[in-house]
Amino acid sequence: MQGELIGALEGALKTRSFEFVGSGRTDAGVHALAQVAHLQAETMLAPHVLRMKVNDLLPADINVIQVEKVHARFHARHHATSRSYVYQIAQRRTAFGKRHVWWIKDTLDVAAMQQAAALFEGFHDFRGFTRDDPDEKSTKVDLLRCQVIDHHPLLVVHVVGSHFLWNMVRQMVGAIVEVGRGAMPASRISELLSGARGSLSWESAAPSGLFLASVQYDKEPIPEIVPTIRL
Repeated sequence: MQGELIGALEGALKTRSFEFVGSGRTDAGVHALAQVAHLQAETMLAPHVLRMKVNDLLPADINVIQVEKVHARFHARHHATSRSYVYQIAQRRTAFGKRHVWWIKDTLDVAAMQQAAALFEGFHDFRGFTRDDPDEKSTKVDLLRCQVIDHHPLLVVHVVGSHFLWNMVRQMVGAIVEVGRGAMPASRISELLSGARGSLSWESAAPSGLFLASVQYDKEPIPEIVPTIRL
């Protein structure tokens, strides 16, 4: 997505002399409902005109929703106070939504999944739920919210945190699903968050179900979450 946006900006601005930075990276195959980026460039184009010109040059699956002027010091990544992710789990086969869900064929204990999700909330060391090297960077994250919302036959996992590590949300969802399957006790999540050693013994959730839902600045309220599709 970043490469497509940069190419469209070059075409709309008629220059390569600009700075373009997003609020964060996502894994390959992950979607973004409301990614935020800042652009520093010299142009006479009004924001709404720039938006239209960029959208004209973008592929159909990428769309710039809004362009507005901000303070010159604004930084899309460094100034974000929290980020919100949504993960969608389908409990039945879907013809039209398969690119936006992870279909789990096993019967899931939703109540157990909700209890497991709540264990992630708070300030923890998530080294057991990331592919980042804890010797290279801090793996401690303040998770503000982790909940499983039942929109049968769709389950929506809503996660809000100060920031996220590489593959973290997908590993968390994979663990929550293992609890729902009855293949792993929820106590294993508590053990890993407490610093217990061990390799990841569950399947990482498929990237197709994951969405960057929103990015908050200056303590903005976290939007309510609704499914992106109907099964």
